[in-house]
Amino acid sequence: MKKIIILAVALVASVISTTGFAQGTKMVGGAEMYPSKDIVDNAVNSKDHTTLVAAVKAAGLVETLKSDGPFTVFAPTNDAFNKLPEGTVGTLVKPENKATLTKILTYHVVSGKYSAADIVKAIKTGKGTAQFTTVSGGTLSAMMNGKNVVLKDENGGTSTVSIADVNQKNGVIHVIDSVVLPK
Repeated sequence: MKKIIILAVALVASVISTTGFAQGTKMVGGAEMYPSKDIVDNAVNSKDHTTLVAAVKAAGLVETLKSDGPFTVFAPTNDAFNKLPEGTVGTLVKPENKATLTKILTYHVVSGKYSAADIVKAIKTGKGTAQFTTVSGGTLSAMMNGKNVVLKDENGGTSTVSIADVNQKNGVIHVIDSVVLPK
């Protein structure tokens, strides 16, 4: 009987410590995203962001996104990249297109850490639309569609946030369902 009680206490303690360890994490692309890791160290584990990670490497942005930040990254999934015309990604990752790729990727990044609540508050303050200046120097507009945050790029293209508030040690990631493009 004593052994059963000890085992039960050990099991409860194990569950509590495991739950406490995982607090603050979110699952993205089949992997836990840890707030103690930086944007790159988390993104490389997401099977839904292999195209984004390859593009970040091709653009030479790894060290930037590993720096202190903070950054808000609107991270397109592989499916989002697949919506682009056939051959676009292959063309963009070529060395001769590094400047264009860098501009597109940095258009998905805003300096500072903006949670979903911060973005929604800015949308309400802006009477339905909020403007964010991206690291590339462009503008992304944010608005609501029901309970979803929707981004509108400078060309009128839209993307919906599918997973919000994936906290990182150097910012936050919001997963989006389409690539947004600068002018």
